[in-house]
Amino acid sequence: MLSNQQIATIFSNIADMLEIMGESKFRFLSYRRASETISELPRDLAAYVEDGTLEEIPGVGKAIADKIRELLHTGQLAYYEKLKTQVPETLVEVMKVNGVGPKKAKLFWDQLGVTTLTALQEAAAAGKLRDLPSMGAKSEAKILESIAALSRQTGRFPIGRVRPTAEAVLKELMTVEGALEGTLAGSLRRGKTTIGDVDILIASESSAPLMERFVNVPRVARVLGKGETKSSIETDSGLQIDLRVLKPSQWGTALQYFTGSKEHNIRIRELALAKGYSLNESAFTPVDADGSIIPDAPKVTCAREEEVYEFLGLPWIPPELREDSGEIEAALQGKLPNLITRADIVADLHMHTTWSDGTLSIRGMAEQAIQRGHRYICITDHSRSLGVANGLSIERLMQQHEEIQQLNEEFEGRITILHGTEMDIKADATLDFPDDVLAQLDFVIASLHVSLGQPRAQITDRLLAAIHNPHVDLIGHPSARYVPDREPVDADWDAVFDAAAKTGVALEINSNPRRLDLDAPYARRAIELGIPLCINTDAHSPTMLDDLTYGLTVARRGWVTAQHVLNAKPLPEFLTWARARGT
Repeated sequence: MLSNQQIATIFSNIADMLEIMGESKFRFLSYRRASETISELPRDLAAYVEDGTLEEIPGVGKAIADKIRELLHTGQLAYYEKLKTQVPETLVEVMKVNGVGPKKAKLFWDQLGVTTLTALQEAAAAGKLRDLPSMGAKSEAKILESIAALSRQTGRFPIGRVRPTAEAVLKELMTVEGALEGTLAGSLRRGKTTIGDVDILIASESSAPLMERFVNVPRVARVLGKGETKSSIETDSGLQIDLRVLKPSQWGTALQYFTGSKEHNIRIRELALAKGYSLNESAFTPVDADGSIIPDAPKVTCAREEEVYEFLGLPWIPPELREDSGEIEAALQGKLPNLITRADIVADLHMHTTWSDGTLSIRGMAEQAIQRGHRYICITDHSRSLGVANGLSIERLMQQHEEIQQLNEEFEGRITILHGTEMDIKADATLDFPDDVLAQLDFVIASLHVSLGQPRAQITDRLLAAIHNPHVDLIGHPSARYVPDREPVDADWDAVFDAAAKTGVALEINSNPRRLDLDAPYARRAIELGIPLCINTDAHSPTMLDDLTYGLTVARRGWVTAQHVLNAKPLPEFLTWARARGT
């Protein structure tokens, strides 16, 4: 049976192929929205079919639902196979090149017969693209640069794809009798944006039943190895997962060791040696002055991870900080930050509704936000230039304002709905709405969506133009990256951060697991400069509101505390900040 991700990929490919063919926006967007929703579902599509709720999934109407059933029952889709006879499927890969959209992909196909990445690279290297309409030598060079960037991708997986799979496997294993404690470890526990492979640790006195269940979990493509205490599998998506079963008495040392990072663990072992012990995944072992193990000396085992750090005279260090980026020094000095948590977040200030390209109404998003404990939200549908996302004209923006006022009367005491916009920073560095319109909004986000391949000077000027506008409150997903398909824009980040620090404009940590933008090092730089941050979901559907956990992970990796985050502030305090921005 096809996985959710495989079906989502098919629908995404259909959307791209329809767009290349010049089909209506409604047709290709319906497949794209379905793809995005399916990729984020917490359950297998087969479960929705079984309980009769398939068409209740946002973005899944009768036509899409019928295609899902066909894929689940037959493993293929007749409509998709027919499309592949009209549009080469490999053109979808060509569109992954930054700067190559559907129109250019079709242009290269029609004019040069280019249908693959290799053919595109050869055509660009031979100078065959520059004379085509809307091209030129610079555009050709940028395409070559983008292809090179694609080739540097390492086969690592975005955390948003890995975490749900890993959590499902762990949940399955924890139902095995004798499984006492279990967790994800490695780079996934540390919250890195991309993951190479997954480490699962389980404490148990009996490993055999766990190993047997592990090599038979759903979606195993290959068993890479099966042993007494360690086994490895590869899933149908190519992800490697390793399971280690540990004695409960060694749980703490093993968890610390297998969480990493390598650099952090080197520092930890140095501290252990300074106390006269070597440290591995099992125990602290006494050593003499030259580092040799002392025979028959009693070892120190740790059943809890906290005990490892206590033994070294340190407070427990949160996994997200374990990158040897100053956390050891901060711990020794008693200066570890009190990292932000989910309990600190009281609002979401970036979300989309059916007014633009979202799947729920304003009312629906408000109700979903209430369920998640938010005290206020901001509706930030796209602005007029982003036609592909059904961006709002000024007239529609004002109509939306009236609806929000009415809903605030209805929701009084339950949640407050603020009115904002996610406004395009246009290619010429102008903003999509005039100042007199922006002045009427509670909160203004300015974001890059188009012309992302411009030279550094132009990209920087666009960001600075938005930052220096007194009505702009937040720069949304500042680098415009899309993990792993689109690299960050080339900007002078020192200039951008300097301007944000001087003007007080906030920067966003976008929680969409394909964005996670700002990345952690930039978030840390922002708080060092006193730049306010927002951790938003950029939700286009109710399930995306739960992506907040990914943004929080980025923030924690960036040493962010609640005091640095705007949507951790009570509403009166936030409104005071926002109103001061426009003065």
